[in-house]
Amino acid sequence: MPSPSVVVLGAGPAGLTAAYELAKAGVTSTVLEADDTVGGLSRTAEYKGYRFDIGGHRFFTKVTPVEELWIEILGDDLLTRPRLSRIYYNGKFFSYPLKPFNALFGLGIFETTRCVASYGWARLFPRRPEEDFATWITNRFGKRLFEVFFKTYTEKVWGIPCSQIQAEWAAQRIKGLSLTTALKNALIGDRSARKQDTVKTLINEFLYPRHGPGMMWEKARELVEGMGSRVLMEQAVSRVCWSSGRVTAVEAGGRTYEADQFISSVAIRDLIESLEPAPPENVIAAAQRLKYRDFLTVALMVRGESLFPDNWIYIHEPGVKLGRLQNFKNWSPEMVPDPAMTGLGLEYFCSEGDEIWSLADEELVELGKREIVELGFTDAADITDGTVVRMKKAYPVYDRYYAPALDTIREFLATLGNLQLVGRNGMHRYNNQDHSMLTAMLAARNVLGAKHDLWQVNVDEEYHEQGREIKLEDVRAIDSTQPLVPRKLAE
Repeated sequence: MPSPSVVVLGAGPAGLTAAYELAKAGVTSTVLEADDTVGGLSRTAEYKGYRFDIGGHRFFTKVTPVEELWIEILGDDLLTRPRLSRIYYNGKFFSYPLKPFNALFGLGIFETTRCVASYGWARLFPRRPEEDFATWITNRFGKRLFEVFFKTYTEKVWGIPCSQIQAEWAAQRIKGLSLTTALKNALIGDRSARKQDTVKTLINEFLYPRHGPGMMWEKARELVEGMGSRVLMEQAVSRVCWSSGRVTAVEAGGRTYEADQFISSVAIRDLIESLEPAPPENVIAAAQRLKYRDFLTVALMVRGESLFPDNWIYIHEPGVKLGRLQNFKNWSPEMVPDPAMTGLGLEYFCSEGDEIWSLADEELVELGKREIVELGFTDAADITDGTVVRMKKAYPVYDRYYAPALDTIREFLATLGNLQLVGRNGMHRYNNQDHSMLTAMLAARNVLGAKHDLWQVNVDEEYHEQGREIKLEDVRAIDSTQPLVPRKLAE
């Protein structure tokens, strides 16, 4: 029986994982990528020999098959790196997660007294109803700690007031971490013997490719092509043709690609808008209700061997627009070409078309220089160069329109029996790289005859295949490691 022909849309972690898994099973595919670089959000950007990780990608997972795949592809190029991340507030550093003595000396006796009093008041007189993020955090940490360590950064990232974010998001996002957990970890350390029991935010080391996350996907592309598949760049999908309950062909770059099976990791909104004939009007309307949060990185080259020891720093200063600061040299020393220099990534969370996004690159570099100097991380004279990397549709937004819109779209797409959706934007799920890869691994197995429901990967479902196991505990574990997007409360 001949192997099915497969077209994969997108050469990010999900698309290339699907192509790699298929190729290992003897099924070649054609991967179509709109950009000129593989890896999607997990790419490594380069500028004059400096490498930049767009967003910062720890290679950490509780799903064994995904970790095995990383090691299988990268081998000795996968480094074990120490993790250090801190909060910067009011000109001082605070450990993340919070450590009591660090907070005491950082905030000072007066401010610490306010925080303790605020915490005590919140425990004695919790606010009700507990419907929003601000109330949920305040009830567990106190209003003052909420204002110092949660409010500013959260609102920078999502562009949504904390009072309008659902409490459900907070309950899941901060699951397993509390003041009690932070105190215990600071005073006696994490004595858990099992990886599954480790609180995500307390992990103190991770795997990382020596040349950044894009190295993983560049190597995956090389292996995929070496096994007979094609990865075609700058091939933006313009039409997805369908009829009689099946996708028949995809048009990209002026060429038409027919296949038996299709796997898509492109943004759902873009996929729906490219369907021909057009789907029902309610499906189009649902797709248009899906929104995304974008961001950009101002990459600066700075003189200095070691500006600070962190991998990344959360900027809680309300007086600057900067949200997070990456030190790429601390992710891997090989991210910079000169050991006397440091490469910094200043991350600005924004939406396409807003004030930040609309600034010219030169203006953004100047903004980055001004703010990094203002915060005291370096002197202006030591900044030698800068560039900007923009990333559209970095984070699918979970507002009040998201769930019903996605339900409508899924109901329609279920009628297209040979089309599978995988990955972050492909499924409109703000997940980590490992989840995107897992959905792609299962999609590849579906092409080979399995019957996995990819939308159920996040629930208690057991996946057991010959040759490899994705156990129940693996699927459960991936839930506990995924970042969640806040949903806006109904107005």
